[in-house]
Amino acid sequence: MRIKACQVYAYTLSYAHGDYVMSGGRAAQTQESTLVRLLADNGEEGWGEIAPLAGTYLPNFVGGARAAINELAPELIGADPRNISNIHRIMDGVLLGQSGAKSVLDIACWDLFGKSLGVPVSTLLGGVLQPDFALYEAIPLGSPESMADFVKARSKAGIKKYQVKVGNDPYEDAERVRSVVEANPTALCVADSNGGWNLQNALIASREMKEFRMYLEQPCRESPDCAIVAKKSEMPIVMDESIVSASDLFYAKYEIGAGSLNVKLSRFGGLMPAARIRDLAQGLGMSVTIEDTWGGDVTTAAVSHLAATTRPDLLLSTSFFNDWTNEHVATEAPRSKNGRGSAPTAPGLGVKVDAKSLGKPIFEIV
Repeated sequence: MRIKACQVYAYTLSYAHGDYVMSGGRAAQTQESTLVRLLADNGEEGWGEIAPLAGTYLPNFVGGARAAINELAPELIGADPRNISNIHRIMDGVLLGQSGAKSVLDIACWDLFGKSLGVPVSTLLGGVLQPDFALYEAIPLGSPESMADFVKARSKAGIKKYQVKVGNDPYEDAERVRSVVEANPTALCVADSNGGWNLQNALIASREMKEFRMYLEQPCRESPDCAIVAKKSEMPIVMDESIVSASDLFYAKYEIGAGSLNVKLSRFGGLMPAARIRDLAQGLGMSVTIEDTWGGDVTTAAVSHLAATTRPDLLLSTSFFNDWTNEHVATEAPRSKNGRGSAPTAPGLGVKVDAKSLGKPIFEIV
């Protein structure tokens, strides 16, 4: 099997609950997503997706990802998509970093790999350890009342895990957390600053929130500041945005004292590097959240396979972004049922993308 062409499509995903708001005034109703379709010489096709959360969340943005794909894809023509280690070697030989662009191509290769053998990606990742798993939803940053209303509504849909967006005024954030906990006292909650607090405000927030039984995720942008917060806080720490390598992971455990890691596919460069960092975290006894920055049906399918192959006792949470968004481009894509998700069992990612609904590719490489 050889890659003979790469087609790149664009579409817009709208948030199903109005405005998606994070710390620092970062908010959006829509996000631009990029779909890649790799065509193989045996007639098979593989799909991948990358949807950066605007350009102020991570050092990835839509135009940059598409430009990087345009640089990387020509070098993959003629390569065997099943040799994913070599795919990454080729990509790393063209561009340093650019994890989002590498992720979308990596995922499309996994889709082709599974289809070539007639098995789902979860089988290639080592096998399913949990046929279904609990999902979380993020509560957009707003007034305490609006955040409590969100929890009440989504709890009726079976959601039992929440990521509470904080990272602004620490005293107001504590009231937001209080309202969420009171709305569903039995839910598992993570207060996620997305690196939005400075050190002083993070210290204040952790002190004000210590009465609540919940996790604190990425309180500050830089890992050393997170380490200071962790040493002065009684809250268990989840690390996310500042962890991009194995050495960062060791720092997170042994210097910060974090017991959990948020693994986003596009932050690490796709399923292969994400699975490696997931396995390393598990080997260190750390729990993990499995997800991506944003996305639709294809991203959700990729996330579901990595989540399904994660140890049940170490899967803190995962998310299905196609439940958070209104647009759907694929059939047989995984969807939540009463707050739980599972991975498709069909070959590859297990989804069938309707390419006609996407219109013409924004560019094609042959």
